[in-house]
Amino acid sequence: MTKRSEGSKEINQNIEIKIQNFDILTNHYQMTKTNTHKGRIGLLLSAAPGYSETFFRSKIKGLKESGFDLVLFCSENQHGFKDCPVVLLPQQAKNKLILGIKLVWVFLGLLPYVKTLRRFVQLERTDGKAWLPILKRLYTHAPVFKQDLDCLHFGFGTLALGCENMAAALQADMAVSFRGFDIGVYPIKHPQCYSGLWNKVSKIHVISDDIKQLLYTHGFRDQAPVVKITPAIDTHYFSTEQGHVGEEHPIQLITVARLHWKKGLEYTLEALALLKQQGIAFEYRIIGSGPEEEALKFACYQLGLQAQVFFLGKLGPEEVRQHLTQAQYYIQYSVQEGFCNAVLEAQAMGLLCVVSDAEGLAENVLDGKTGWVVPKRNPQLLSEKMIEVIQMAEMEKQRITHEASFRVQEIFSIETQIQKFTQFYSDK
Repeated sequence: MTKRSEGSKEINQNIEIKIQNFDILTNHYQMTKTNTHKGRIGLLLSAAPGYSETFFRSKIKGLKESGFDLVLFCSENQHGFKDCPVVLLPQQAKNKLILGIKLVWVFLGLLPYVKTLRRFVQLERTDGKAWLPILKRLYTHAPVFKQDLDCLHFGFGTLALGCENMAAALQADMAVSFRGFDIGVYPIKHPQCYSGLWNKVSKIHVISDDIKQLLYTHGFRDQAPVVKITPAIDTHYFSTEQGHVGEEHPIQLITVARLHWKKGLEYTLEALALLKQQGIAFEYRIIGSGPEEEALKFACYQLGLQAQVFFLGKLGPEEVRQHLTQAQYYIQYSVQEGFCNAVLEAQAMGLLCVVSDAEGLAENVLDGKTGWVVPKRNPQLLSEKMIEVIQMAEMEKQRITHEASFRVQEIFSIETQIQKFTQFYSDK
């Protein structure tokens, strides 16, 4: 196939995507225009939620049922998300000719929205932005500028960087969520990265009290309301009806996490090596994939844990739940963690949870009441706590699991979360 034919194919695909986006929004408007809506919300994510990302799926579904009109902006939709209209953002092309054609096409499509564009450019120039980044932002977020929104919500703090004036140009509120990495790690490498955001944002959503405190660490000074809405899980799907506490031999341990340095899995493995030295028989299953897989498998080799540790890769919700039913202990010894839905799911199913004190984990699990919280980066302390929990009387274990599952059912249900988000978007 020639470069010219490849270019023509890509152009046709781009045109088809734009037509599909227009049809989606038009059909959605026709279906909903006769209804009374509480507001139109634009949610901006890097990618449409996958099958396992139930927290975004549940939020979108619940808000629609509560009377809000939603549109999702993202760069990709690999899993065919259809719970609300999805508009794909333009991508840069490597071929300069194709890129030039796409630029012309996108900017021609923006001509009917010249007032919005003028407001955006004026705000950007007032902030001292150069023309090149302004034009780049107009191109990459062109579909957003075409919307009539009451609120533009950036699903992660990092997504709002460079877009601080977009909501004001649309004459909409600007909401930003901070969930962990975006405020706990990213600003360390990029100091003052949010200095341009604090005076622009209308309201901020955080998932834990520790995440809220990190806002102040990185320059926030109460310029906007901060609302804590914790993550939530499907407490009907994950419940003690599927889980159990009965002891098995060898002891069954489990973690569900991306294989990333911030999950502290190497410290967990070092702690388990100490358990093995104490003669405690166990099997430890890790569900998840990620960039640290090779390093973690090598750590297992050096620590002599090849026979005890099993890497199961990324699994679907049903498979995850099945493995949780076969375990008694859940470990989440992260060095940085916004909150962690997997810990909520484990508690809901009656597992005994031992976690680190990283950010929201100490709020997720109440030390000594619904589980145990161990200072991070200390394998010796983790191993000592694991031995203490394993040797605990069965009646005390049952008390802990009962308290944990009851608390998750009462506080961290999807229904509770939707009520709070409905209030979040309704308050002015």
